[in-house]
Amino acid sequence: MPADPTTLKAPPDPLPPNDLAPPPDLLLPAARGWKATGARQTAGTRRTAGIRKAAGTWNTTGARKTAGARAADGLPATTAPATVSSLPPPRTLLLFLLAAAVLAGSVAAAVRIGTADVAWSGLGRALGTRLGLDVQPLPPLIDSLVWDLRLPRVLMAALVGASLAVCGTVLQAVTRNALADPYLLGVSSGASTGAVTVIVLGVGASTLGITGGALVGALLSFGLLLLLLRRTGLDSVRIVLTGVVVGQLFAALTSLVLMASADADTTRAVTHWLLGSMVPARWDTVAVCAVVTPLGLTAAWLRANALDGLAFGADTAASLGIGVRHTRLLLLVVTAVLTAVAVATVGAIGFVGLIVPHGVRFLVGPTHRVLLPYAALAGAVFLVWTDALARIAFAPREVPVGVITALLGAPLFLLVLRRRGEL
Repeated sequence: MPADPTTLKAPPDPLPPNDLAPPPDLLLPAARGWKATGARQTAGTRRTAGIRKAAGTWNTTGARKTAGARAADGLPATTAPATVSSLPPPRTLLLFLLAAAVLAGSVAAAVRIGTADVAWSGLGRALGTRLGLDVQPLPPLIDSLVWDLRLPRVLMAALVGASLAVCGTVLQAVTRNALADPYLLGVSSGASTGAVTVIVLGVGASTLGITGGALVGALLSFGLLLLLLRRTGLDSVRIVLTGVVVGQLFAALTSLVLMASADADTTRAVTHWLLGSMVPARWDTVAVCAVVTPLGLTAAWLRANALDGLAFGADTAASLGIGVRHTRLLLLVVTAVLTAVAVATVGAIGFVGLIVPHGVRFLVGPTHRVLLPYAALAGAVFLVWTDALARIAFAPREVPVGVITALLGAPLFLLVLRRRGEL
């Protein structure tokens, strides 16, 4: 008996295409076997529920990681974090050159302004004299003002700003904490304790000086952090909590030394240094930062792909073949050294490493291969102009630059949180 046509069911819809399936010509044999068996993914690589969502996000952006770097693990080529090619697109390169030009112009303009303004021609004559050009020399007082005071100070501001911005960018990815900044590890508090010990107690004053004492204190605090984490591991939450504990410990030691041994004048001088100031900048300290800052930026940039993976969590990073513990340790050492050198030279300056990475991430995206260089440039420009404002806002009295960064950074950070929908 023929079937009643009203009871016939339409054939089921065809299965949707496998969006996660990688192109066969991009896969190594292990990955081709994954496609041939029709398996979506092995259970071992799907331990976290966020991988499918993250992969969907990466697919919508159109960014795919080179399959050859991942297929050895038998993973689909489209479940990797978005990366960029080694050669940036023309628009990105143009924007980078524009940012570098803005930094150069900011340095030149900041050298000119102050309680005694210097003309553009005077700046050119001061530089031309040092380069051996046939120019008329400046009067000795103006020449010393430009070459010995302002230029090293402005260059130090640029280098410290770049260091703090890079440290903040790295730590926010390593700890997966939007509030992470270079002082999260307690390195700043350790540097402050070392500097105060040299200033107040005179311990090692003849051989170390304030900068050397601050550097020793910073390295001691970071060593204590690693010692406390040796058994529990470098988990992001433990890094944050242990860093806060170490920072509070050294802050208490700093207060104890000040209250026990310092007089009024010494306390005033130490407080000015603790708030951050570019006054101690000289050519020898600029040379140290000029070596350490590019090396730290390069070390972080070479781990840009690992930072992309760590931003999605330790499990995701491990599934991508990233050595999580080794990478975290290396990046923590890099940020600790950069922060220690910066704080040892100019004191504790807050908010640069906190707000600059968020602002730059909003403009250029979260990919660290692009984010890190732009964060360095933006941090340098920000601190150069902040230091210039600190010099002229209440002239002839100078305000510590850390006070200006806090006054500017607090509302800017609230604006960033509001745009992110977190406030």
